[in-house]
Amino acid sequence: MFRSSLSNLAPESPLQHTIVANPDDVRAFLAKVFTYMTMALAISGGVAYWFGHDMSLIGRLIDFTTGKMTILGWVVMLAPLALVFVMGGMVNRLSGSALLAVFVAYSALTGASLSFIFLAYTSASIATVFFVTAAVFGLMAVAGYTTKTDLTKLGSILFIGLIGIVIASLVNMFLKNDGMSYVISILSVIIFTGLTAYDMQRLKNLGGTMIGGTEMAQKMALMGALSLYLDFLNLFLALLRLFGNRK
Repeated sequence: MFRSSLSNLAPESPLQHTIVANPDDVRAFLAKVFTYMTMALAISGGVAYWFGHDMSLIGRLIDFTTGKMTILGWVVMLAPLALVFVMGGMVNRLSGSALLAVFVAYSALTGASLSFIFLAYTSASIATVFFVTAAVFGLMAVAGYTTKTDLTKLGSILFIGLIGIVIASLVNMFLKNDGMSYVISILSVIIFTGLTAYDMQRLKNLGGTMIGGTEMAQKMALMGALSLYLDFLNLFLALLRLFGNRK
């Protein structure tokens, strides 16, 4: 559930409030954001399906005799988190092409880690929840883009809630309480639905400050795609835990 932040990557200047954003520049920036996000989802989905339907591959991630993950499985589970930190912490040091390569690697490793859902849920329910997630995500993205209300305060509240969910999830890893897991999933749906609108508004505002064709614009588009990708992914997993049909 780690989220990247754009606030430290492109510090806001008071002059930005006096600049009238060119709608064409904003749309071009957001088009790049969604292109990168769609690419990441396609890579993750393809790798997840590939691993999830090839027992020889998924058998390298989990030992079916003991039911425990292998060393490679732990690497695949933890590596995406490490790569998110790399993207967020080294965005100013990495070139645009290097950042894109890290993003592609992150998407592929995340897909491998998601392959476990095919062992727990039916393919039909995974597909259904995916399309429901896409619909909810799309509606909130449009809401965030079109609303005139400043969502900054809402974003701060949601981020505090996100920290609470992370802590509760870590605690429940040891408690293994089904009721607590259900509550966490409901709160996750609410929080990531709100964060989708917040991130969309933030990216819209950021797009008005970007100079098209520059490396910085590419980097910010990649980081924006990462934020929306994480919103989508966490919303999908929360809905899957709530409504997915288990095998």
